[in-house]
Amino acid sequence: ELQLVESGGGSVKAGGSLRLSCALSEDTGRRLTIGWFRQAPGEGRWGVAAIDITSGSTYYADSVKGRFTISHDNSKNTVYLQMDSLKAEDTAMYNCARRADYYRGYKIDFTAPYEYYGWGKGTQVTVSS
Repeated sequence: ELQLVESGGGSVKAGGSLRLSCALSEDTGRRLTIGWFRQAPGEGRWGVAAIDITSGSTYYADSVKGRFTISHDNSKNTVYLQMDSLKAEDTAMYNCARRADYYRGYKIDFTAPYEYYGWGKGTQVTVSS
């Protein structure tokens, strides 16, 4: 079964950048959507970006649009989340997960983490103001 491992988190000052990685344990060889979610202490888990690996289509939450970029390196079976112009409110645990095939064709909903599974352990991002 496909496993996902996140890395790349850390502590930065506001305005700084980080690049998160989500390593896939295998090349699935079929259509797959990977999403990045985040959860701050005491808050719910919300999606920030998603990518359809086969088509290359990308999706962003309004809160990160223009600042975050999601991409996929097929040769490395890795999905990246480039985070620029970081703000203190971006501080959270970041996880990646795969979207269940059942939801293929449905609009990406960043308020629906239940559509995803195979969650990694996450990587912490802390942005100081």
